Amino acid sequence: MKNKFTVALSGSLFLIAFSNQAHAYLDPGTGSMILQVVLGGIAMGFATLSVYFQRVKAFFSSRGKSTKKDAGR
Repeated sequence: MKNKFTVALSGSLFLIAFSNQAHAYLDPGTGSMILQVVLGGIAMGFATLSVYFQRVKAFFSSRGKSTKKDAGR
């Protein structure tokens, strides 16, 4: 697995280092699209963390209830 990562990283660096000029034009809408993708990714990350946090919280709260119930008997 580490070997594949090393090959991919070195190949990417090689392509970046020896690339030609593109002479491309990026219109103003492209920056807005990139910003939307970045903000959407951040929102997705927070939503994912929230779901896993709720699962962990539910696990520990249900675990605490069962020990309180057993202690009362």
